[in-house]
Amino acid sequence: MRSMIIKEGFLFASLGTVQEASDMNLLKVLEDSKDLFPTLEPAAQTYMCCPFPNRLTRTMMFTMTNLNSVGHKRQWRWLKYVASAFEQPPKEISKPLRVLAIFELGVVNMSVEEGWSIPNEETRKRGRSVHRTGCFDPRTGIYNSLFELNEHQKIPTNPDLDVASYVLSQFPHALAESRVALIDAATNCRITYAQLHRSIRSLAYGLYHALGIRKGDVVFLLAPNSLLYPTMCLAILSIGAILTPANPVNTTLEIAKQVADSGAKIAISAPEELHKLIPTKVPTMLTTKALDGDLLSVEELIECCDPIDFPQERPTQSDTAAVLYSSGTTGTSKGVILTHANFISVVTLLNWSVRASSSQDDVFLCFIPMFHIYGLAFFGLGLFCSGITTVVMQRFDFQTMLDAIKVHQVNNIPAVPPVILTLVKHASNMKCDLSSLRRVGSGAAPLSKEVTDGFREKFPWVELRQGYGLTESSGAANFFATDEEAKAHSGSCGSLIPNFSAKIVNIETGSPLPPNIEGELWLRGPTIMKGYLRNEEATTATLDPEGWLMTGDLSYFDEDGYLYIVDRIKELIKHNGYQVAPAELEALLLSHPEIVDAAVIPLEDEEAGQVPMAYVVRASGSELTENQVIRFIADQVAPYKKVRRVGFISTIPKSAAGKILRKQLISQTQQQLISSL
Repeated sequence: MRSMIIKEGFLFASLGTVQEASDMNLLKVLEDSKDLFPTLEPAAQTYMCCPFPNRLTRTMMFTMTNLNSVGHKRQWRWLKYVASAFEQPPKEISKPLRVLAIFELGVVNMSVEEGWSIPNEETRKRGRSVHRTGCFDPRTGIYNSLFELNEHQKIPTNPDLDVASYVLSQFPHALAESRVALIDAATNCRITYAQLHRSIRSLAYGLYHALGIRKGDVVFLLAPNSLLYPTMCLAILSIGAILTPANPVNTTLEIAKQVADSGAKIAISAPEELHKLIPTKVPTMLTTKALDGDLLSVEELIECCDPIDFPQERPTQSDTAAVLYSSGTTGTSKGVILTHANFISVVTLLNWSVRASSSQDDVFLCFIPMFHIYGLAFFGLGLFCSGITTVVMQRFDFQTMLDAIKVHQVNNIPAVPPVILTLVKHASNMKCDLSSLRRVGSGAAPLSKEVTDGFREKFPWVELRQGYGLTESSGAANFFATDEEAKAHSGSCGSLIPNFSAKIVNIETGSPLPPNIEGELWLRGPTIMKGYLRNEEATTATLDPEGWLMTGDLSYFDEDGYLYIVDRIKELIKHNGYQVAPAELEALLLSHPEIVDAAVIPLEDEEAGQVPMAYVVRASGSELTENQVIRFIADQVAPYKKVRRVGFISTIPKSAAGKILRKQLISQTQQQLISSL
């Protein structure tokens, strides 16, 4: 018996008395298999040189080292074909070929009649086998990504590298003076990669030398999308300062909370949002020059500072890069700590996905806010590594989006479900030319199968691919590599990206679950957050000691390794891609003098996904109205957090432990809606 291991292909071949296969038969096998695997040609060219005892075996071994990217199913088909190409199945050592294959952690026994299986310790003893399904390992309960990065695509491991230096090193330097990085959709102003590079270095110099910002200082950023936004982000990160961006529609109270919680040393604000920062008393500079006032602006710093080298005190991969505020998976708003390593990983993986989908020459459209992890990862950092041109909208407007697609011949749009729904609903009335558009991505909230199918019917030439990620995973986790996969798995948000693992965990027992059984999704990978800022309790409740992120999403994987999100376990309300914590709204409701008790639940909404609905117990003798409650909340929160409907009840249903029974209220509301039809 002779054994050989090919690490790259996870292939173990056990050969006994092997009869020599003729060159003619071998080349016929290769020729007949070309439609399955384009990598067979290099195998055919080099099999004669492989140090294995049989030419057919050499070819198979060499081919397997090149097949990881096509997934297990196609690998299996190749191995089965090789076995069946000869006169009979490989049941005996004396026949032309007997193949055993190992994929990742388990030995897979290939037989034409029986298919593939992995014997575990118990079943090996019984002589029986457990079927392996997709990317699932039944012994560990872990789903692993079927994608692998090659040597040129792997995530950098240099511990002293920071994300700004890494992104700038990936700029298309040979074409930097002519290649356009950013275009303003409103003004058509353009910035080349060379100009962007100089602006980042000039601003970094100004922040460090003129304003005294040092490594570890927190910079609060309050501004809508603009051509300056990526410059500000990369300049802040390059000097080791910590970025904490905020939504410009947040109220003064919400902004004050974030400034205080993050420990911001300085703030950068759009002129129109400056009044919200005045109560915080944090030193503030403007993004652009103001006609009146003496405040310094980012524009002026860029103009007056030289683009010299970054400070010698450099951030490292382990240092905190940003604190993004999310409702998380366990309640009210918390600061998500993301490191330089997290961002380096996510931009590397984004660059890989751009190349995997042949999008390097696409024109992208950005209306996703860059203060959100989705927009920050794509447009504040990642796409620059691929030399992409991005058209930037300050904020979303449907007609402006249509005009930008036509004028700038946009090819690719990372979007959210409400935008896709609007396109579907207005498709018959649109007179704008969208022929340049070839791909739309969807993230930040689940996209229903109905909307997906409707979009494909109305825009058959446009690929639609849904992805999945959280702020806590730096926006990364699952995606579709091809449109064919997305069409074949409608309703899914794709398979795991490279370097990622997942578990579906039984909510009651904590045990891992096999494919097609629902449970809580746990994720592990290089983009998972460090934890929540100064909140050890929430961190422990969300990250386990082995680095698994408990997402709070009820999900399942199918047998091919595609993820389906069923519902949210943790009761957060998803409104237009934003997370709204019921506990936050309940606390505000209870501060009203005429409200005794309150509960907030999600109410399904076709356009927004969900909207907050409040159930209120009025004080005795109170005549509080629905409009008064709605206005009371609206005055204190951002628009996406507003309560849209109010119901008055005598008591809030609660468990013996005092927990609000939201499911009971949701069911009651659904019954009322059905009765009213």
